[in-house]
Amino acid sequence: MRSDWLGLGNNCKTSQSRVEWGGLCLCHPRKSPPRGPSSQIHTTAMAAVGFCGEWCIFTCDKKLIAIHTKQAREPFVFDCSTAEKKPKHAKEDNISDGGASEETGSDKVLAFTVSTSGKLVALTDDSKRLVLFRCEPSWQCISIRWVVRRCTSLMFSQAEDKLLVTDKSGDVYSFSVVEPQRDGELKMGHLSMLLALSLSPDDKYIITADRDEKIRVSHLRSPYNIQSFCLGHQQFVSALLVPSGHPNWLLSGSGDGTMKLWEYESGRKLQSWDLKELAETPSKQKNPTVCRIASSPDARHVAVQCERVSTVQFFTLDQEGEDKLVPHSSLSLPHCPLDMTFDPEGRLWVLMDSSDAPLQIYTHKQDFWECDAESPELNRVTEAFKPHWETLEASARTDSRFEHLYKVSFDNVTAYLQKKQQRVEEQQLKRGMAQKANGNKKAKKEMSGAVTRSST
Repeated sequence: MRSDWLGLGNNCKTSQSRVEWGGLCLCHPRKSPPRGPSSQIHTTAMAAVGFCGEWCIFTCDKKLIAIHTKQAREPFVFDCSTAEKKPKHAKEDNISDGGASEETGSDKVLAFTVSTSGKLVALTDDSKRLVLFRCEPSWQCISIRWVVRRCTSLMFSQAEDKLLVTDKSGDVYSFSVVEPQRDGELKMGHLSMLLALSLSPDDKYIITADRDEKIRVSHLRSPYNIQSFCLGHQQFVSALLVPSGHPNWLLSGSGDGTMKLWEYESGRKLQSWDLKELAETPSKQKNPTVCRIASSPDARHVAVQCERVSTVQFFTLDQEGEDKLVPHSSLSLPHCPLDMTFDPEGRLWVLMDSSDAPLQIYTHKQDFWECDAESPELNRVTEAFKPHWETLEASARTDSRFEHLYKVSFDNVTAYLQKKQQRVEEQQLKRGMAQKANGNKKAKKEMSGAVTRSST
């Protein structure tokens, strides 16, 4: 270990740069630790849908669009391409971290989040903006701030006084909501790209998931104090959710095609489901990537979406039963879903890769989910969303958001053994040829000696 790194144990109390090394916390007193290959990975824009009270929110390409579902109010549209630009004098710290001096963005929305009360919304784009909105009594852009690196996920604290942001380098920043112009504060970091973020309902724990299959549960007030790890996924962890009505449980989805249920405070795994085995129709993908886990407001249903799979898998959660997580049914969709969310009434809204019907509503009736094509809310939202269909199609044609995150196995042992066998065979061939040549020389010499003796 270098002399300028200090081993301070798991409960080290310092605000300096941190890095994990096994169970040990290493702190560098002068500069941030070097980042691995994850710092070179670029995040991908996404088409998404969510609810902020009675407002249905979409993000596609460079826009955030909010449409009221109950009243004929004017839609709110925020276009990142026309938003405030970053001041030229604002310098990034990428050079000191060993990265590029500056990354140019295309203003595409990367992620957005809604507060628990439904009064606040935040988004981030690939030009490194962090935009905060207030949506009641009317939509208003409160602030535009700047992040150090492109962000991967956002989440408001339950108290709605903080906005937590994860980025592609593995860092978590906290931005004040009360002081909307204040710069972000570095809270904690992983050694790998962060992909998902969640909080316990009491704001006690922050739960972060990274590309290296690791889920970390830390104390929000003192993130250097790690409560537990939830370990068991075989690929990157792409989705996290503390389900409604179950504050002690955590659902996680991964690139290994599984969803797991955890008791996150202890790190104990309760259940695991292979989504490929539950699918009614086989997927072309070896292991479909879980890209969204959503729970209904009444805590009765959990919906799971996998990337490029045209079905949604439903589960029920049972607090008292032996099997906490029980598969309920599969919903076959006419097109591959881009995103999904539950509205305050418990209906499932699905954003799909289709220009004819990009949005559908599904209502739970008796024991199955039924498409509600005649819903007045659906008609109102669809009509207001029509002008943006072209933008949605453009964002839907992007590459997979997760394909570049899979780890590539490299087997150099087989190649080594093959080359070794080839060298052995070549050496044996050369040895055999040499022995044959020596035998021929000896035979000629003996024959020559015999001829000489006979002549004498």
